[in-house]
Amino acid sequence: MIPPGRNVAARWARFTARRGRWIALGAVLFAAAALLLGSRVAGHLSHGGWTPTGAPSVTAEQRLADTFGTGSEHLVLVVRADGHTAERRVAAHGSALVRALRHDHRVAHVASPWAPDERRLRATDGAAYAILVRFHGSDSQVHAAGADVLRRTTGRHGPLTVTATGESAVVAETERLSDRDLRTAELIAAPVTFAVLLLAFRSLPAALLPVAVGALSVAGTMAGLRLLTSLLPVSLLALNITTALGFGLAVDYSLLIVARYREQRATGRSPGQALATTVGTAGRTVAVSALTVCLALAALLFFPLPLLRSLALASIMVTVLAAATTLILIPAALVALGDHLDRWDPLRAVRRRRAGPATTAHLWRRLAHCVLRRPLTTALPVLLALAALAAPLLGARFGIHDDRMLPPTSATARASALLRHHFDVAERRPAALLLPGYQVRTRPGPVADYARRASDLPGVRRVDAATGSYRHGRPVPPPPHIRPAAFATAHSTRLSVVADGDPLSPDGARLAERLRALPAPAPVQVAGLNARMADTTEAIVSRLPAVLATITATVFLVLLLLTRSLLLPLKALLLNALTLAATLGTVVHLFQEGHAPWLTGDIAVTHITDLTVLCLMFSIAFGLSMDYEIFLMARIVEEHRRTGDTRTATAVGIEHTARVFTAAALIVAVVMGALAASGLLALKTIGTGLAVAVLLDATLVRAVLVPAFIRLAGRANWWLPRVTARRGRCRSAGRP
Repeated sequence: MIPPGRNVAARWARFTARRGRWIALGAVLFAAAALLLGSRVAGHLSHGGWTPTGAPSVTAEQRLADTFGTGSEHLVLVVRADGHTAERRVAAHGSALVRALRHDHRVAHVASPWAPDERRLRATDGAAYAILVRFHGSDSQVHAAGADVLRRTTGRHGPLTVTATGESAVVAETERLSDRDLRTAELIAAPVTFAVLLLAFRSLPAALLPVAVGALSVAGTMAGLRLLTSLLPVSLLALNITTALGFGLAVDYSLLIVARYREQRATGRSPGQALATTVGTAGRTVAVSALTVCLALAALLFFPLPLLRSLALASIMVTVLAAATTLILIPAALVALGDHLDRWDPLRAVRRRRAGPATTAHLWRRLAHCVLRRPLTTALPVLLALAALAAPLLGARFGIHDDRMLPPTSATARASALLRHHFDVAERRPAALLLPGYQVRTRPGPVADYARRASDLPGVRRVDAATGSYRHGRPVPPPPHIRPAAFATAHSTRLSVVADGDPLSPDGARLAERLRALPAPAPVQVAGLNARMADTTEAIVSRLPAVLATITATVFLVLLLLTRSLLLPLKALLLNALTLAATLGTVVHLFQEGHAPWLTGDIAVTHITDLTVLCLMFSIAFGLSMDYEIFLMARIVEEHRRTGDTRTATAVGIEHTARVFTAAALIVAVVMGALAASGLLALKTIGTGLAVAVLLDATLVRAVLVPAFIRLAGRANWWLPRVTARRGRCRSAGRP
């Protein structure tokens, strides 16, 4: 029986003990409703969202489409003919395909390689052709039309083989791979997680509890995402990321609760007493940890990118769900299981031939004492290793991944590679300069001068305008597909800027900034991928100081209240920054530079690091690192208040929590490692980065650097200004 008490922990423990059956029934009903609601969530998720809401480039593209009826294509059909097929026969079948597309009411424009003067849509070796398709409507209507056209047009058409790339094809392929990878991750993560828990707990019921809570959290995550899609567009990546995060956090929190309960029972306490103490200590730690993770993720809301905001809201939702599920279900299950919690160990026979269960805890304690005796000797090699891992971050080049985020073996990726290597891609996606309200027919001179100066900018191959074409500041004959009359209306003028290089790279963003800074004869708007990249970079960089300040301040306050110390929160932030730098440096080394392909698998090396992926990974990794920091520091603070001795408190804290947070980190690494097995470069990057972050944090940082720091700081660890300390003591004593 749970002893009477007025504190929240005792009341909650009594409530879950008395309502165990109702809680179990509620969990079953919740799981059924969540699975029903979330079963088709993938069809409601969106693609893109990496451009800031209301960005100048988006406004320019919309005005360009409204005024001139031009814009980027949504679909590119890559057509190849069988060997030795006559050109006339290829043109006949290809033109029939183009006519069918033009008769589709959803199609706004089709550019045919068999039209006169469209040499740009033919491969340089003459072996392939590109058909450009643009659709009417919103993003959802465009992608629905693109998916339908893909089904009808790709494949064999007489002597032609048609494959597809472009935005709509990439979206469709991303959806397919995301769904496949989610199933693969679940098949990998669940059994491996269960095996780790079985080794850690030595009991089948104890190992099953975290897995059950994790599965319930995943079901709730899918239902929550479905509800969130009715309020705002949610990125397609959210399903894989939040499912992995929710499962990992739920297992972590459950692991902490069950381990502390078993520890209390091992001291001879009754189930009621053990549960009340567990909820008051480990339960409080879970609540503080979830709050810290949510605060780290909430900082992403500062960025005006729909992609990051939707992922932040989805991740916050799943973190709250994981903590709530743990604090509701686990106490009720512990009471219901009673003495059966420690029975049915499938590995008992193996364990009898090995050392006892206390050996692991003693090893951690000996390691802690070793670090406490020689803090500098043990900490310096770790610091040097983390600095070496962080070094590649200095060479990071930030951009946005395009179709090369797909695995190279994908049919869409192969079509993209063919287009990139055998067509003049720069001609297909120029930047656009829009001069609204400018009448070039009455004032052609300023436009000609503006076009000449724009063509002389670094990275610009050619500028086309109503006054002609220009290269390196001089007029040149326009290409066959360029018609100068199409660059002007009665009220507006546009220029087309054909640029070399990748528009979604730092060089592409710099070119957009140069075009915006170039003096123009009228107010100018810049459209195109270069401008989108510049807007995204500016939105992230300009808000980065506010994001970092918010994360630092809020997490510092939470840790201040937890530890009643000024130095320990600063230590936590410093070590977390070191872990994150090492993690991001590892990601740059593996994915930007393409090292260790045996680890990363077959990926397209673009020599850029996706800026949006990096922001998301930073926030999640920061939250997970703080997760383990709170696991450890909560126990060290508890032991210090009990004994008053810093060295003893540190050693005992590591002894009792190291096995918990290393097992938790291993489970999260397994879950994220399953995500790293994805064929999508963004998911692979996030999964690998987060696995590296938690493993570094739970081993080198928590087991070595934390005790070394505490030993060197000595009594300063517990320093707090007198007024704040007095208020804290008054609150803990219940006085106003």
